[in-house]
Amino acid sequence: MIPESPCQRPTDYIDALAARGRYHFTVAELQQASGLSAPAARNALKRLSARNRIASPARGFYLVLPPEYRGVGCLPGEQFVPALMEREGSSYYVGLLSAAQYYGAAHHRPQQFQVMLEKSRRPIACGRVRIAFVVRKRLHDVPTQSFNSPRGTVRVSTPEATVIDLVGYPEHCGGLDQVATVIAELAEELDATRLAKVAETAPLPWAQRLGYLLDLGGAVEKTQPLQHFVGGRVRDYALLSPGTKGPTERRSPQWKLVINVDMEPEL
Repeated sequence: MIPESPCQRPTDYIDALAARGRYHFTVAELQQASGLSAPAARNALKRLSARNRIASPARGFYLVLPPEYRGVGCLPGEQFVPALMEREGSSYYVGLLSAAQYYGAAHHRPQQFQVMLEKSRRPIACGRVRIAFVVRKRLHDVPTQSFNSPRGTVRVSTPEATVIDLVGYPEHCGGLDQVATVIAELAEELDATRLAKVAETAPLPWAQRLGYLLDLGGAVEKTQPLQHFVGGRVRDYALLSPGTKGPTERRSPQWKLVINVDMEPEL
């Protein structure tokens, strides 16, 4: 908490926060700084919100909006999700299509900022910003790296962890065809050894599908350690596209996959 002089006006308080490079606060912090009662603080927040000076993506948690974001009605997800997750005591990382953007996969811009959590959480709608939360088992085992944002740093899955998650959650990524395209775009960023290592954090069929899609996209040189990982563990065939009705005659013995859909990445 940033110490403030007592009895500040709410507008002076949020201006002081912004001047110090901080863009989030709680109702309790506002009350402490302003000396307002709870009802008076709520009224002040309503007035500030009506003027697009602040936004509230979660109950009791407020954002100071600089002029460039007042038309949007919120800060971008990467600029407040880390602070919100810290406040809530939740481990997280940015994943799926949102993570892919950090590594240059701009083929399809996600409509929502996608965040992986250990437990389910309702999505956030803040102005025109949308945050989607996806449950990821073994979240603490998933490798991440930090990226700078204008309001601090944000934790993002590594390229290898990102492609593993993409094949695991195609329903959150526009379907398997789009997943294949994004994986092809990320192929140059992948380290083959790290890819096999991160496969240990996910169900085996994810590694099978990822290996097939990498081969399909022409990134055969990235799959040898992953193929060794799959070959030493997998006994049963899995569907390339779970839940999809399609022919079951075509198979990939290398990846132990039933190729029940026709697909080709957009390169």
